[in-house]
Amino acid sequence: MRPVAAQNTPGRSPGGGSIRLRHRTVHGYRRAFRMAGKGDAVLLIHGIGDSSDTWRDVMPGLAKHYRVIAPDLLGHGQSDKPRADYSLAAYANGMRDLLSVLGVERATIVGHSLGGAVAMQFAYQFPDRCERLVLVGTGGISRQVTPLLRAATLPGAQALLHLLQLPTSRWQIGAAVKVLQWLRTDLAVDAPDILRVVDALPDATSINAFVRTLRAVVDWRGQVGTMLDRCYLAQGMPTMLVWGGRDQVVPALHGGLGHVSMPGSRLEIFEEAGHFPFRTDPDRFRAVLRDFIDTTRPASFSPEEWRDLLRNRRPTSRPRVAPEPAADGPSPRTLRPA
Repeated sequence: MRPVAAQNTPGRSPGGGSIRLRHRTVHGYRRAFRMAGKGDAVLLIHGIGDSSDTWRDVMPGLAKHYRVIAPDLLGHGQSDKPRADYSLAAYANGMRDLLSVLGVERATIVGHSLGGAVAMQFAYQFPDRCERLVLVGTGGISRQVTPLLRAATLPGAQALLHLLQLPTSRWQIGAAVKVLQWLRTDLAVDAPDILRVVDALPDATSINAFVRTLRAVVDWRGQVGTMLDRCYLAQGMPTMLVWGGRDQVVPALHGGLGHVSMPGSRLEIFEEAGHFPFRTDPDRFRAVLRDFIDTTRPASFSPEEWRDLLRNRRPTSRPRVAPEPAADGPSPRTLRPA
């Protein structure tokens, strides 16, 4: 069994401090999370096979301004990995329950990849708990997804994934990563993070949870469902999409599609980044996220307004949320609706 060093590495602040891993038991299962800072809450939700450690480069800086919470989703990282419901709705419920246990009523929800689909589901199920929505290379917008993830849902793929436990597998995958980097393909941008996620599957329990989660959202044809039929609800929710221009896992085309489908949304493209723009350029990601939070008002839905949106696909009363432009205007690489 390989060690999972990355799962236990605390996030480091510039001053040398650390953000330690904490635990709470919810519904009988241990949930791991990292938390730091004070002020308005920001919830960071990682992608499939990953953990809260993925945010280690952005958490310390954000914690200077906000109360930042980064959980290990159930079945991931140091959280329990039971035979359980790993659907998007179940994950959204889990995020609500964890926030409630921590005494957090409302938060800006930031989700990466699978975590973005969870974030969208959270905003849909609990609009009164979501102040803003930030989607980073998110799943759940269109059907398209990398063939590697589709293949991992096929019969027999789970047995192949168990080969990752063999002592030579780490060397073989590392060699494949070096080939990708030598070829300078777009996928090579994410090669170190792909290797890191593989290292986060050290045993059969982790692999089984990974496969259950993947099969809940992807099959051999691509992503099982999309949120496009409900994207009109974003007109009442400040929303930003952040994408890597070289993303081969969930192509940047999805970001553009989500942007035009979500009224009033903002789109940021990190041209040289892949599927992990917040790791490729953490300083820019922190700046973009802070600007978005500082220049928008938190969403505030009444039951009547939510009913109007569902019935008419648009509010019949004056919206209670209006984005405020930044003092210096948008960045040249920022796309905003006309």
